[in-house]
Amino acid sequence: MKTLRLDLGERSYPIHIGAGLLGRPELIAPLIEGTRVAIVSNETVAPLYLDRVKAGVGGFRPLTVVLPDGEQYKTLEVLNRIFDALLAARCDRRTTLIALGGGVVGDMAGFAAAVYMRGVPFIQMPTTLLAQVDSAVGGKTGVNHPLGKNMIGAFYQPRGVIADTDTLNTLPDRELSAGLAEVIKYGLIRDAEFFGWLEANMDQLLARDPEVLAFAIERSCRNKAEVVVADERESGVRALLNLGHTFGHAIEAGMGYGAWLHGEAIAAGAVMAAELSRRLGWLGDAEVQRIERLIRRARLPARAPAALSPARFLELMSVDKKVLAGRLRLVLLRRIGEAVITDDYPRAALEATLQSVREAV
Repeated sequence: MKTLRLDLGERSYPIHIGAGLLGRPELIAPLIEGTRVAIVSNETVAPLYLDRVKAGVGGFRPLTVVLPDGEQYKTLEVLNRIFDALLAARCDRRTTLIALGGGVVGDMAGFAAAVYMRGVPFIQMPTTLLAQVDSAVGGKTGVNHPLGKNMIGAFYQPRGVIADTDTLNTLPDRELSAGLAEVIKYGLIRDAEFFGWLEANMDQLLARDPEVLAFAIERSCRNKAEVVVADERESGVRALLNLGHTFGHAIEAGMGYGAWLHGEAIAAGAVMAAELSRRLGWLGDAEVQRIERLIRRARLPARAPAALSPARFLELMSVDKKVLAGRLRLVLLRRIGEAVITDDYPRAALEATLQSVREAV
């Protein structure tokens, strides 16, 4: 097991990464505040791992809340099921929520923890690669709105993250690839050495080599933790973690939540960001080709859906959280390993990018 620490003063917490961690009470008990526990999971993950976590929390006799599985259920309506269960069981503000699942479960349980009785403690137990390397770390929580992804939420840090790499053994291949999109992102925005390592080790990652996966998760979490410590509430450098996300969120909303996995949309979005960076003269053709080649090797889409026209893309992107004073800020690449956030680009270059990085009709 490796343990990182996300240092936020009184709100600092550990990130445990390793095999066989879900059922270890010595890791879980120090993170529980109070005498009650509520485990939030979904219909896919609960049959696999819920009993193990129940055993790990020992004598707390946890309440369980099992949600439907899928991005399309990341809504206020489904969120209310968590509140209904907590209120029916008369859970007080010293109840600790445990999020057992992927990014959707983590975001929803975290948001529920942030607002139930104005804040109760929670623990992240991510079971997908995407959640282990990204969404479970850093305190972003929320739900989707039909007009935009993650538009309703809060910054709210967990008391700890327990990333059991054994859960990746039951992860579908498509979900594994989706997680690799966020792994690749760290190499693109701030860690060129890691990007090169990914190029050399992509086949082993896809083959689920445990040591290689553990290294990728640890390196990704370390990158994420450093950024969050520098800018917890995304007023500056943390926005760089959104490389590909403005494009990707438009794909998710435009195609209907769940049609494209989050990581798939982010992968295509990263290629779009690279292409716009090329049009601005920041990236060369060879660098864009390296990026696209690695994304394709990860079995991820490198093109946006033809069904979304450039006009529809722009409409969806206009409600992104990074719009300030009517200007859409985008995360672009100066080079592999160095990202910037800017609103200084010709609209014509953006429109040309939206037109060119699309599936063939």
